[in-house]
Amino acid sequence: MEFTSEDIRNLIIENIEDHPSDISALVGEKFSISRQAVHLHLKNLEEEGVISSEGSTRGKKYFLRVMLEQHWTIPLSSGLQEDRMWREYIEPLMKQLNIKPNVTDICHYGFTEMVNNVLDHSQAQTFSPHFKATAKNIRMSVSDNGVGIFEKIKQAYKLEDHRHAILELAKGKVTVDPERHTGEGIFFTTRMFDYFAIMSGRLFYSRKSKGDDWLIEDKDSDHHGTYVVMEIDRNSLRTAKEVFDKFASEAHNYGFTKTHVPVKLAIYGHENLISRSQAKRLLARFDKFKEVLLDFEGVERIGQAFADEIFRVYKNEHPNVEIVWIRTNQEVEKMIQRSQNGGLSGQSHSHD
Repeated sequence: MEFTSEDIRNLIIENIEDHPSDISALVGEKFSISRQAVHLHLKNLEEEGVISSEGSTRGKKYFLRVMLEQHWTIPLSSGLQEDRMWREYIEPLMKQLNIKPNVTDICHYGFTEMVNNVLDHSQAQTFSPHFKATAKNIRMSVSDNGVGIFEKIKQAYKLEDHRHAILELAKGKVTVDPERHTGEGIFFTTRMFDYFAIMSGRLFYSRKSKGDDWLIEDKDSDHHGTYVVMEIDRNSLRTAKEVFDKFASEAHNYGFTKTHVPVKLAIYGHENLISRSQAKRLLARFDKFKEVLLDFEGVERIGQAFADEIFRVYKNEHPNVEIVWIRTNQEVEKMIQRSQNGGLSGQSHSHD
């Protein structure tokens, strides 16, 4: 196998976070080179300031070093504009690091959307953007001391609780100011970055693009305001356009007509999805879209009433909404098929 020093260097940088203590073995096995040869590359990266290490000999661990980091605390005022903040604070750092255009575009979109949410909705006194770069990742965060995003959505839509607010956020087209906003920013930002997370109140909501893994966690203490984190690989091939196109329809002037809903976000604690009321909570605002992709990853079982409400009752009442489902286990798939056999005909179907 032909390879270059650059190939070895890139493999180290890409994998060192997950393999701090066995990176030498991983790289040696991949390229069939000796441990001593790998250590020479590690030594060079350490001398360049790309990585650091602790310990010695067999117990040695390696880490990516922070190459550039900036933090600001900014009082909110009526004259602040998110695009100007991007140009003054973040764009110069991206240029300094020579970040690829597609990654820069994604960071531009995510940063300006999150800052715009703070400026228009947070009711905060101050907010704090943060930028951090390693040889592998760009990580940006925006925190504020306002009312909290989940609380804001809960109030605006008269929802049961903050978990319900997260479910609505995941669907997209959620805004507390429909005259001035489309409610698309968080939906698309969540899907552009490799990692996206929001902490507000006692809830932590995150998505990892690898495995399309979604998570809601309860925290022991309240986080006052909202804290948003966005992270992307500097070598990512993803483009903002491909993310937009994935949820757009040519038949509807390339508008935001498709949504992807992780069904497990409708689960509270250890409950199962069995009732019609749970289904109705999941189905809320589906009529804003032409196609809804229901993702059943992490859902072990569903009840007959829950399935019937979605795949028979709702479809009969909303024939123009196409419901597609993916990542079902055998038990869930059987229940969906059973509900369809109870009278559903038309467009709903499964994607493998």
